[in-house]
Amino acid sequence: MSDTLVIGAGPAGLMAAEALAQAGHKVLLAEAKPSPARKFLMAGKSGLNLTKDEPFEKVLKAYGADAPRLRPMLEAFGPQGVQNWAQALGQPLFTGSTGRVFPKSMKASPLLRAWLARLDGLGVTLRTRWHWQGWDGDAVLFHTPHGPERVTPAATVLACGGASWARLGSDGGWAAHLEGQCSPFLPANMGFRVAWSDHMQRHFGHPVKGVALHAGGQSSRGECVISASGLEGGGLYEVSRAMRDGAALTIDLLPDLSADVIRQRLSRPRGKASQSNHLRKVLKLTPEKQALLMEFARPLPEDLTPVLKALPVLHDGPSPMDQAISTAGGLRFDALDDTLMLKGRPGTYGAGEMLDWEAPTGGYLITACMATGLWAGRAAAKRLG
Repeated sequence: MSDTLVIGAGPAGLMAAEALAQAGHKVLLAEAKPSPARKFLMAGKSGLNLTKDEPFEKVLKAYGADAPRLRPMLEAFGPQGVQNWAQALGQPLFTGSTGRVFPKSMKASPLLRAWLARLDGLGVTLRTRWHWQGWDGDAVLFHTPHGPERVTPAATVLACGGASWARLGSDGGWAAHLEGQCSPFLPANMGFRVAWSDHMQRHFGHPVKGVALHAGGQSSRGECVISASGLEGGGLYEVSRAMRDGAALTIDLLPDLSADVIRQRLSRPRGKASQSNHLRKVLKLTPEKQALLMEFARPLPEDLTPVLKALPVLHDGPSPMDQAISTAGGLRFDALDDTLMLKGRPGTYGAGEMLDWEAPTGGYLITACMATGLWAGRAAAKRLG
């Protein structure tokens, strides 16, 4: 018979279950989907970026205004803790040139298999297709393949995810059970819609590399991708919060060249070369960069330097929330105490992406999900003595 309950089998929920089981508690882990950690597995398809190997204060800065609340949790289990944990599960790691940390296998599945095996060895009971239906007094209600279930645990950790990628389990529907305690969901780490001209079609799916993106005081040196619906990609995600909040986006197409150098190169004799060939030869301006220049700066000014260094990008707002990598909003910190326990329901804790915080991609999301899950699981175990 389980005495503790964890709802949601993503990284936060798995971490909470592990903490409770290691403290000697019998854990029931309830997951709404047919299998656990589906978003975790999807994130690992292109290389599982577990965390970021950089100084702690720089890591903390990535969480913006949410950093003070997350600090103690990240101090207890930060980037080095994530690396030690993965290696203890038999997963060798490597650190890329930007500090991003990956399993050498570049996949999430071997790590998840090892993690689930360890939880099974600790006695954690996993139940899938268990859909949380709220509470009836102290009882937690579920709809399951075998009908309604009522569970009355001594402690519960909620790790239900955010509100993007609903097909993988994060649909935000749990907010209906926590009315008055949640902030509205907003897309985070998302693309932006652009109504492209016809000439852009041949560039769909192509990356724009070697640029700097600026919005509202935020900057990124990552790349972005031209898609049929607009712009997306890691470089854009780093400034997407400011864009979502109304800041304009500009792109420096030549961040490694000063304005003076650009003007000097543009002044070279063009001869019979077309303008596009001239830009390619003297500035090494790729077809994708030239396409963006023509899309957002026509008619081209006589002095191209200002728009090459700060190309204004017109867009139609964020892509739909379900397409976002993550979400902001959710269970507010002012509804929780310092242990992440709900003030209005003693013995129940929140963790992971369902909490109202956000961070850019680059390992920060998974790290904080795991850190809050561990924090909540340990707090629940301590409360139970």
